[in-house]
Amino acid sequence: MTPNHIESVIASEHYFTASDGVQGEYAKKAERYSPIPVPGQLCLLTLCVLVLENGYTVTGESACASPENFDPEMGRKLARTNAVRKIWALEGYLLRQKLHEQVPQQGNAVSTVDGEALANGTLQPHQQRVVTELDEVKDRYDKLVTFIGGDVFSALPEQEQRSLEAQSHIMLAYVEVLTQRTKRFYSGTDSDLSFA
Repeated sequence: MTPNHIESVIASEHYFTASDGVQGEYAKKAERYSPIPVPGQLCLLTLCVLVLENGYTVTGESACASPENFDPEMGRKLARTNAVRKIWALEGYLLRQKLHEQVPQQGNAVSTVDGEALANGTLQPHQQRVVTELDEVKDRYDKLVTFIGGDVFSALPEQEQRSLEAQSHIMLAYVEVLTQRTKRFYSGTDSDLSFA
């Protein structure tokens, strides 16, 4: 999962202030546009709605403390950043689910690498080490993806952010390799006994 992938699932983006929303709702009810007074604070709350390729929407917001510091462009940028963080979490969950579905559960009947049935569906020691390693690496990868989608990550220097993103790409490749190896254990085609 990369920043480019996250951007690729965004179909459209929309911005408005809370004041815009109140005015629009009033206009809809009145069946005409006629501005009404709203609290000034609503003009300082910027909202971003990202429509994803599958039709799902995520939202982000940015509130400014004082009218003197309000910058519409900065408000939109921060609101979008907060919305994108939610996509990281959603995509992380989706990826984790896909990886989970790829690996058969340990209780299933499986074949050994030498063609003999494994007693009670258990794995050989070297195979169990790989399965355990996969679970551990998946867990670390999930935690890293969650961290990348959080507030602390966005406050890090850009160089550190890029390093953590690179780390996530490498960890994902690691998970995929271990997943493929584990699948071979259950299909009876394991040929890398000395690799674990």
